[in-house]
Amino acid sequence: MALSGLIRVMERAARRAGGRLRRDFGEVEHLQVSRKGPSDFVSKADRMAERTIYDELLQARPGWGFLMEEAGEIAAEEGKPRWIVDPLDGTSNFLHGIPHFAISIAAQEPKLDGSGWGEVFAGVVYQPITDQTFWAEKSRGAWLQDARLRVSSRNRLSDSLIATGTPYQGHGEFPQWSKIFGAVGPQVAGIRRFGAASLDLAWVAAGRYDGFWESGLSPWDTAAGCLLVREAGGFVTDFRGRSHPVCDSEVLAANDPLHSRLHKLVAGAIKT
Repeated sequence: MALSGLIRVMERAARRAGGRLRRDFGEVEHLQVSRKGPSDFVSKADRMAERTIYDELLQARPGWGFLMEEAGEIAAEEGKPRWIVDPLDGTSNFLHGIPHFAISIAAQEPKLDGSGWGEVFAGVVYQPITDQTFWAEKSRGAWLQDARLRVSSRNRLSDSLIATGTPYQGHGEFPQWSKIFGAVGPQVAGIRRFGAASLDLAWVAAGRYDGFWESGLSPWDTAAGCLLVREAGGFVTDFRGRSHPVCDSEVLAANDPLHSRLHKLVAGAIKT
């Protein structure tokens, strides 16, 4: 599948920022790190990557808005889309020298009535260490480079590998997560926690994971990844089974049969 002009813009921005992240990752012990909240660290590399992405996207699409993890929201010109950007998803991995992190960029359209934001119509998740680009566009499918992605075809929980994100200080609800883990864990082949939600979702789209759940997320964590799963034939909802244009706070993703089974377990767990 040939890349559209939009995806080329997004990939170019991600690759330029990713090159800098790879260099900084090689010298991670020398990074200047400032604390921005409980167990939530931002590095100089994070800020510089976001600036690189911002400059690239602004030049390519003047007037588009931004929703960014570090810089916050920048309004779009009337009727124009906005970018949703996480310049470094997996910051804790990065700062501990673990080579599992990604850049996430999504494009979101405004609602026709001007009342807010609608669907995400393009997304890129770029993994700098492996130099892999996961990308999707609405109605054009999900892809890894030029290879089409499809969610797993497994339909039994007992055969399934499920990913999650573990709550930590200041993020997520551990009692709720513990209940869900207790309900899901005994039913599946394994549960993994790798620490980068955008990559978890990309790997669900690629069929590497069979499902994923996490709460306490933000739009920049999930916007591109949720589009990847949907365009790969999967389903993404919140824990109550509701679908949203941008899934953030609660995410449950899987193929059709597994999503139904996981939703019953998760919904039952959070009611107790």
